[in-house]
Amino acid sequence: MLDAHLHIIDPRFPLVENDGYLPEPFTVDDYLARVAHLGVTGGTVVSGSFQAFDHGYLLDALDRLGPTFVGVVQLPATASDDEITRLDAAGVRAVRFNVRRGGSAALSDLDRLARRVHDLVGWHAELYIDSRDLAELHTTIAALPSVSVDHLGLSQDGLPSLLRLVESGIHVKATGFGRVDLPVADALRAVADVSPGALVFGTDLPSTRAPRPFRDSDITLVEDVFGDELSDAVLRRNASELYRIETETAPGSSVSR
Repeated sequence: MLDAHLHIIDPRFPLVENDGYLPEPFTVDDYLARVAHLGVTGGTVVSGSFQAFDHGYLLDALDRLGPTFVGVVQLPATASDDEITRLDAAGVRAVRFNVRRGGSAALSDLDRLARRVHDLVGWHAELYIDSRDLAELHTTIAALPSVSVDHLGLSQDGLPSLLRLVESGIHVKATGFGRVDLPVADALRAVADVSPGALVFGTDLPSTRAPRPFRDSDITLVEDVFGDELSDAVLRRNASELYRIETETAPGSSVSR
């Protein structure tokens, strides 16, 4: 399995209080211990609102996890080409716009920054956004070269807007099942009916601020909904293509990039 959405919270690196919230530590060692029995062979470390534009923790985590793990950063619109290229060489594969929680570049920078990082290093843009807000952004998002939306878009009311974007080619993260306001199995089927290649699964560990944290049964739910062949795409193949992850090396290795 490729875990396409996880957070590492290492208190050795700066954390930014967000709406009065600071997460508990969840280090690389904590993560590897939590997923040791799940057959995780790689994944994606995603910057949270509480990490803002600090990349120190992420570069350290990717170095420790090894080359089958990649990163998603939050960048200011003023980031230099040299910085973006350096982050790409370290294993970063996307830029995140955290519309729901903040800590990232603003939506007003979405079109320019998403196109810039894609043209420069082939990254896609990831949106943490309530799908009810997607309708007014449809034209902008649909025209971008590569986009994913976190946590099934969060809301049942916005699902039609999300599905319209899936028709245009975006990816959807099958993540955060304990934080969404929709029937997960139905939403998974709806997205896959439009595009079987759109869904990528992630644990969302450690599930910061989620009403219900990740459970191993979230993986079982995906398998029950899709069966063996499509489950393999959602749990592994789609993320491998989106993030350009090769999974020949086990997690936790020290092989350099």
